[in-house]
Amino acid sequence: MGAYELREPVTWAVPDKPPASRIVYAAAHVVADPLGDNTPGSPAAVDWEATLRFRRHLWSHGLRVADAMDTAQRNMGLDWAATKELIRRSAAEARSYGDPATLVSCGAGTDHAPQAADLNTITAAYAEQIETVQSAGAGVIVMASRQLAKVATGPDDYHQVYGKLFGLADRPVILHWLGEMFDPQLAGYWGSRDVAAATESFLELIHAHPAMVDGVKVSLLDEEHEVRLRAALPEGVKLYTGDDFNYPSLIKSGSHALLGIFDAIAPAAAAALQALDSGDLDRYDEIFTPTVPLSRKIFEAPTYNYKTGIVFLAWLNGHQDAFAMVNGAQSARSLLHLSEVFHLADQAGLLADQELAVRRMKALLAVNGL
Repeated sequence: MGAYELREPVTWAVPDKPPASRIVYAAAHVVADPLGDNTPGSPAAVDWEATLRFRRHLWSHGLRVADAMDTAQRNMGLDWAATKELIRRSAAEARSYGDPATLVSCGAGTDHAPQAADLNTITAAYAEQIETVQSAGAGVIVMASRQLAKVATGPDDYHQVYGKLFGLADRPVILHWLGEMFDPQLAGYWGSRDVAAATESFLELIHAHPAMVDGVKVSLLDEEHEVRLRAALPEGVKLYTGDDFNYPSLIKSGSHALLGIFDAIAPAAAAALQALDSGDLDRYDEIFTPTVPLSRKIFEAPTYNYKTGIVFLAWLNGHQDAFAMVNGAQSARSLLHLSEVFHLADQAGLLADQELAVRRMKALLAVNGL
């Protein structure tokens, strides 16, 4: 492993207002308690103060928070007991900044009912989580369900379940279409493994309930598909890009955003969005362009292990004291992968304190015999 010379440091200004031209969520990670038993299969032990401090960091940059999502390790170590506490605490913390229903939206799914084997049981599981989110005062993001993907026999089953969920919501919700690259157990969601057929089913559902859909969060890593889908949505229904490969062009062309990479690049994302608001597209591109190689590295296959790179950067930047994750997921990426993340983060100007980042990177290398 050769020597690397750091670039000149970058200081990002904290914006005095949220972005105006786009609605933007950063999907936030949870900080594991480094003294807790977060070995694989153990209940999640969370450092709540550091977890909430990170959400304050995102809000301070004018971003909304998407919480209890896959970035927070739903279905990959964050159990329902910890998820409920996260939802409650995040919504309560948001009240210091404004309306929690605006500032934080939380995932509602069926992961606490892994044995659910029929549509009624799956609907009831969703209902419990929707009630938890709404009781906390947060907005609802209806997450894709592994259980529904397993049980559903076609589009009608999805429409039946989601139709009932709309009746439980006290305000419009965000629907989440998570591709199988993020979770292989969601293959065939919306009733077909053919993306065109699945999209037709998805649009049919939305057009049947446009008043109850605030927007759709699409994570398929397919820019052309997203643009077509965005154009086909009913008026007033937003497209929140979840494309961590192509977000600069998609946001520029009209998508809003709900992105895991914005957890890691919040200062740069905030600055780019301020440039977009002012119509300075050259500055927008200048800021975002070097973040794309970083994002593509973090989200490289197997994509579902992207959380490790997100937490690694949070540790390098001093947002948490230990490079530790629930379910022991810090071991999900190689040292070479993490070294490249370090390099690309520096190139994008996203090492907030280079001295601290270098000290921590050297410590990690030393532990690994380098």
